[in-house]
Amino acid sequence: MLKKGAALRPEDAVTPEEELKDPFVLEFLDLKDEYSENDLEEALIRHIESFLLELGGDFTFVGRQRRLRIGDQWFRVDLLFFHRRLRCLVIIDLKLGEFTYADAGQMHMYLNYARENWTYPDENPPVGLILCNKKNEAVAHYALEGLSNILAAEYQTALPEEKLLAAELERTRKAIENRLTDGTDLLHEQI
Repeated sequence: MLKKGAALRPEDAVTPEEELKDPFVLEFLDLKDEYSENDLEEALIRHIESFLLELGGDFTFVGRQRRLRIGDQWFRVDLLFFHRRLRCLVIIDLKLGEFTYADAGQMHMYLNYARENWTYPDENPPVGLILCNKKNEAVAHYALEGLSNILAAEYQTALPEEKLLAAELERTRKAIENRLTDGTDLLHEQI
């Protein structure tokens, strides 16, 4: 019975989309208005415990500025984590500006390298997270379509204003109420 309970079932599987949120709120970094990618990375490392909590419960820190050589060129992965439930490496590439299609290509290259050189046989293929300051949903959709192991998420270095939060909560409450009402109407139609 214990062996049966320990065996994974298809419905137990989680996806990167379910495990990674968007946006990330990184107000604990205390960054000024202008900062560099290096400043962002340094602040994340300095506040690694808070960053791990923001990422989610199953992340473990592996390293930063992990070097890789492809052909005769050297590259560096900003941050490297392992996700216990996904059983895979998670590469995080930090971007100060807006997400671009070139970011997706760069991450795709990193993931292919990591899969061949850093992943152990019993692990799943690595996942890439492009953490950017801004993301145009249409550009992200077309750049990431077909790349199921790459996600782009925005980060915010400050919490939104109270009025914005209140408006978003109200919008979400109404959407939930509408879904519940629509579901009740469908149920009555079926009866």
